[in-house]
Amino acid sequence: MLGIFLYILGTGAKVSQCRERFQRSGSTISRHFAIVLEKVSRMATNLIAPEDSFFSSIPEQIRNDSRYMPHFKDCIGAIDGTHIAAILPPNEQVPYIGRKGIPTQNIMAVCDFNMCFTFVMAGWEGSTHDIRIFLDAIRDPKYKFPHPPNGKYYLVDSRYPQMKGYLGPYRGQRYHLPDFRRGRPVSDFMEYEDINWAYENIIHSENAHGLESDDDDDDDDDGDDGESNNSSDFEMELTRDAIASSLMNSL
Repeated sequence: MLGIFLYILGTGAKVSQCRERFQRSGSTISRHFAIVLEKVSRMATNLIAPEDSFFSSIPEQIRNDSRYMPHFKDCIGAIDGTHIAAILPPNEQVPYIGRKGIPTQNIMAVCDFNMCFTFVMAGWEGSTHDIRIFLDAIRDPKYKFPHPPNGKYYLVDSRYPQMKGYLGPYRGQRYHLPDFRRGRPVSDFMEYEDINWAYENIIHSENAHGLESDDDDDDDDDGDDGESNNSSDFEMELTRDAIASSLMNSL
């Protein structure tokens, strides 16, 4: 059963190919695959989790890098979304067709600074907005989302609501990381309060582990949940401004 499961995942083999390879009927192949998939999905809740559930220490990659210390000493990871192609019967495809134009699953993932996934929310239709997935993940206890302790926060992009524990970039601004790498003067393309390039640097590092950037969605839907329009929103804005000011002074 495990061999069938790994063969399909590793090679993308069809049932007909598995029938020939394992000399089993199509129904047996499908049943065995479903059984192992269900077991692996149940294991994922325990395996895809932070090494330190209390986030009691500063990540080594932050602590040992003068570019990020002390600016991001309280950051515990990054949250982003990606679309994975989905194969569905024609009569079930419509809800899964979003801005990509093809049937996809919209997946939210959390990465730590060891480039490991600490949480994954999969299964949502491609047409579902990132905010809905995010709020469902953090509100429903059954998903066991690793909430940030008081004083800690995740980095998120502008599609997610900015609220306590979730720090986003300045809205309406685009951050061009290659310009910084080429040494282009800051004053050429952004204002003083917009120095948030370190945020984008970490997000893109996490994306290298399998997530794709969806910057084109920055202005898609600013209808944030009411939960972000409170004092915690203002608290994160102050944190963001303090980081931007500190980074500006260090240039």
